[in-house]
Amino acid sequence: YTPLALIHFAGYAMKDEQPASICRIAKNAMSMLKIKRFDVADQYPLFYLNYYGRVAWRFESLQVCTDKLRRAFEAALSLGHVDIAFYCSIHVIKNSIFSGASLRSILKEIDYYLHLLKTYKIETARTFLLIFRETVSLLIDNGQATSIEATPCAGDLNDPGNKLRESAFFHKAVQCLWVGHTERCRYYSEKCMPILGPLAQFTTYMSKFYHALNSLDLIRKKNSTKGKEVARVAIPAIRDAAASSDWNFTNKLRLLEAEQQSLRQTHRKAIPLYEAAIESARKSGFIHEQGLA
Repeated sequence: YTPLALIHFAGYAMKDEQPASICRIAKNAMSMLKIKRFDVADQYPLFYLNYYGRVAWRFESLQVCTDKLRRAFEAALSLGHVDIAFYCSIHVIKNSIFSGASLRSILKEIDYYLHLLKTYKIETARTFLLIFRETVSLLIDNGQATSIEATPCAGDLNDPGNKLRESAFFHKAVQCLWVGHTERCRYYSEKCMPILGPLAQFTTYMSKFYHALNSLDLIRKKNSTKGKEVARVAIPAIRDAAASSDWNFTNKLRLLEAEQQSLRQTHRKAIPLYEAAIESARKSGFIHEQGLA
């Protein structure tokens, strides 16, 4: 249990102040799997779920994490670890959306997982996947031809004990951002941010990024001063994340900086930042954020 305990510790301790140290602990824990006295052959999916789902996004590309979690899903299912398998599936779809994978491919993969869940009946995983599916369907064609009868039942979103609140509010904010509903995006972002918790997970940073980007857009459209504070808090957080993961975060940092400079009417500074955001997103394969920049 020693390697797994270290990875669990790394997942909980992944704070902004010391990501490099925590990443070293997690990497060392994974290297311990090669030591013969740790007989963990049937636990590899659990290690991959915790490592690539909770820690590795700070220093590995999002696409690598997604691929490893997809393999962990298959391995867990073959070993009969059904709960672990579908927790992996949740991370696979979440990361695929964040990394700008083909929306139709994501939809097809979600439907594959939902088909399997007719047999395995893990309701929490099914609800998460339906929340993701609703977002993907809306982004493809506003749900006109890609929606299905089944809809996510997230329960009472005013209940603090509801574990689905974070995902439900976050995806509503994402949907509103991409279709240009700035006021509604702000509403759902403000609902989401306080319940993300202290753990520095990838969703936390994406929520800060989207909330700041939307707030800067609101300043441009409605001269909302409230958005300046949102951006002021978000940019240092994204900058810290980019310091350990250039691949996953630099394009987001440059885009927020460019938007700030544009609002200040300092276009000579804004233009190279937009160009840097576009180039960084292109190198990382984040085609959706390349288009956004």
